[in-house]
Amino acid sequence: MGLFFDVLSAINNPNQQGSVNQLESIMNSIQQLATNRGIQPSQMQSAMLVLGNILRPTLQKQQSALGGSQLQNLINQAANAGINTFGQESLLSPQLQQQIVQAVSQKTGLSPNLIQAALPSLTSAMLGFLNMGATKPGIQGSNPILNTFLDSDRDGDTDLGDVLKFANRFINPAAM
Repeated sequence: MGLFFDVLSAINNPNQQGSVNQLESIMNSIQQLATNRGIQPSQMQSAMLVLGNILRPTLQKQQSALGGSQLQNLINQAANAGINTFGQESLLSPQLQQQIVQAVSQKTGLSPNLIQAALPSLTSAMLGFLNMGATKPGIQGSNPILNTFLDSDRDGDTDLGDVLKFANRFINPAAM
């Protein structure tokens, strides 16, 4: 739940890019994807969990190679590219995409073809969550959401499935 608290902090911090509108937009895109593809909420949470768990080490390596600000720039570009494949191709090799498809399929029971088709949207949503902690232009600072997500001590606070669940509760309190 720590990662979701960072999302809420970004929404409340005027120096960070996060906003309720941005969170609603991400959640609406995920809900639309789930509805259009017949994906249950629990399957979507599991898919985001697997996606995050596979991408975390990849992003950690890129942070080590590029540096934190360069990784943030890449995430910002990919998150702002929307559902087109820029974000997916710039961060995910074809081999990694296939690993994600297989792992999500095994965890959720969804078909690999369905996951492959949904992967650009899932990746875009994940990057949107991570980008909410970026500082606004002209303001110095790091991205606490990205830092928490990349936290290598594996303390359990970086579950994107939980972020999805709590974000849905935040956006739709009556649905609880």
